[in-house]
Amino acid sequence: MSPEHGTSLTLLERIRAKDEEAWRRLHVLYTPLILYWCRHWGIDGADADDVRQEVFQAVATGFESFRRDREGDTFRGWLRGITSNKLLDLYRRRRNTPSAEGGTDAHLRFQELAQQEAPLEEEPQEQVTGLYQRALELVRSEFEERTWQAFWRSAVDCQAPADIAADLGISAAGVRKAKSRVLRRLREEVGDLIV
Repeated sequence: MSPEHGTSLTLLERIRAKDEEAWRRLHVLYTPLILYWCRHWGIDGADADDVRQEVFQAVATGFESFRRDREGDTFRGWLRGITSNKLLDLYRRRRNTPSAEGGTDAHLRFQELAQQEAPLEEEPQEQVTGLYQRALELVRSEFEERTWQAFWRSAVDCQAPADIAADLGISAAGVRKAKSRVLRRLREEVGDLIV
């Protein structure tokens, strides 16, 4: 729903209501981050895809248990915990699988990592930035190009509202309003999941 035409439900509320489009958006937002966490543990390819599917399945079945009761509780942190558990499950399954004759460096590395059972560390800033960029892409189509340009140049490029207004043929107040509208819509859409 366009921000000019009313308020939409947040992505979190839509996921709780089992909205298919909301689930698609959640996948778009978080798949790259889950795959990053998998690579951090030395898992890629088909195994990473399997872990990703298991994570989203766990999210789907356990979403009602997600709470933000304490300060610092975040969806991303909850998702990181689920991913860690699914990665540990993968390592445990591999540990119980007989090794191929002669063994491999990869198998030894898996054994080593599984024994460490270290929690996932906070992701680097470029992963968080990518998450925000994907969130922006999800809402961009809801705005006219001039509104988007006013927002982008003000919020991202940090240009002065008066300069933007002169270039776009709107008032400086219009630039601030455009920025506010896009930010509000972004918070409505994904603000409760991004932080």
